[in-house]
Amino acid sequence: MHQINPKSDREGERNIGFPDSRGQIILTAIINEHFVTGEPVGSKVLAERFANLSGLSSATIRNVMGELEERGMLEQPHTSAGRVPTDKGYRFYVDNLLGVLSISNDDLHRIGSEYGLNPLDISDTPDRLMERTSHLLSALSNNVGIVVSPSLASDRLQHIEFVNLSDNRILVVVVSAPNIVHNKIIRLNVTFSKEELERTANYLNAEFAGKSLAEIRAEIMALMHEEKALFDKLLQTAVILCSESIDSEEDRLGEVFVNGTSNILTKSDFADLERLRELLRTIGEKSRLMQILAECIGAETAANGDVQVMIGTENRTPSFQNCTLISAPYRIGNSSAVGTLSVLGPTRMEYARMISIVSYVARTLEKMMSVDISKN
Repeated sequence: MHQINPKSDREGERNIGFPDSRGQIILTAIINEHFVTGEPVGSKVLAERFANLSGLSSATIRNVMGELEERGMLEQPHTSAGRVPTDKGYRFYVDNLLGVLSISNDDLHRIGSEYGLNPLDISDTPDRLMERTSHLLSALSNNVGIVVSPSLASDRLQHIEFVNLSDNRILVVVVSAPNIVHNKIIRLNVTFSKEELERTANYLNAEFAGKSLAEIRAEIMALMHEEKALFDKLLQTAVILCSESIDSEEDRLGEVFVNGTSNILTKSDFADLERLRELLRTIGEKSRLMQILAECIGAETAANGDVQVMIGTENRTPSFQNCTLISAPYRIGNSSAVGTLSVLGPTRMEYARMISIVSYVARTLEKMMSVDISKN
């Protein structure tokens, strides 16, 4: 059984009062019914559901719904007699009412079919694997699937090359575990010969393989502060080339693969066209999207691999405040570099299933990447 521990980074917002057992039953029933219909849920509908349970008459259910509304877990939209869950209601549900989660056999089969029942048969490049994973998350959730690769700055160096181009431009080719190739063109104010570039690349490959570019730059800077290395041209060249290779925001955050954006166009939850446009705009701005995911997956979460669930207004980005973002970190091999995969959709989401899927796919992607490492 694959167990999952969903978390929110808004620990202080959890203390919202515990409803009693009847309140928990009613809240769960409303969330389940609202997920299916998308409509406010009335006491009459619940009374029919609980017709055989003693103590849960229509009048009792109305009273319990009123108590849940007072606690801020339900709200009554417009003049409807029914209620819908609030962000606090969903938060209490996710934190306290899901129980021990396990992924279904059907979802296991679909994931296995996508990746190949035998991972050793997979010949995809890591980039292609991450792209397929975002598509898989989108297909399983009918929402938006997002995968962010570990950043170039934190990737572990396997090999680096520098190739002279015209106009003081240099092509930087970085191969990082597991055989992910990054190509970047940098422009410098100084000119380096082909021999200087080859000598610097050979030095970096020999002395710093297995370390990240950020670590390499820091270590070379420390060496340059030693008196004997103050005027070492090789070290100076290495610092310039490493610094320019990871100078942009994209290099620090990684690459992002997004699938299923069109799915949200079919959701009645996004009927407000202006809010929908802003949400689509945010999803389309990849650097901004990566920053949001980086905030969602903090250092502690990345270390222990927990699933992170951000519901509605828990999201700091305004365009995401009627959405739920379910994310998990993944690690490539023994590297300290961490990537992220997520499902983004409305707060009216199948939480137990989506948390299970995100957690399981994150661990599966790690295994697939490790297989790729072991083959090379």
